[in-house]
Amino acid sequence: MRSTRIAISAAMLGALALPVLSATTANAAPTAASAAPASSCSSLPPLPYAVHAKAVTIRSKASSKSTALGVLYKSHKFTVSKKSGNWLYITDKTTGVKGWVSGTYVYRDVRMCLD
Repeated sequence: MRSTRIAISAAMLGALALPVLSATTANAAPTAASAAPASSCSSLPPLPYAVHAKAVTIRSKASSKSTALGVLYKSHKFTVSKKSGNWLYITDKTTGVKGWVSGTYVYRDVRMCLD
């Protein structure tokens, strides 16, 4: 009876150890293959500016108390020409309005580099 228990225990441990050993060898091969690309993530160009709110007020000066000239929506196309502190001077290509928007709501997304 005791030898039967030992044989069953050894068989169970072998069955549990086999998938673990095969998983480590299977995972080792793709790691070496994925390390092959030589370009680094930091050498890629920055991501474009995007509106991270439903709408942002376009202002005449880089101040929240200045005159509102228009509204920049997520669906609008725009370009950023300069920065001043946390403010961006944009041209809304959809409406043609030029002015300042807060960098709190209009900014570039951050690229995630996983090495």
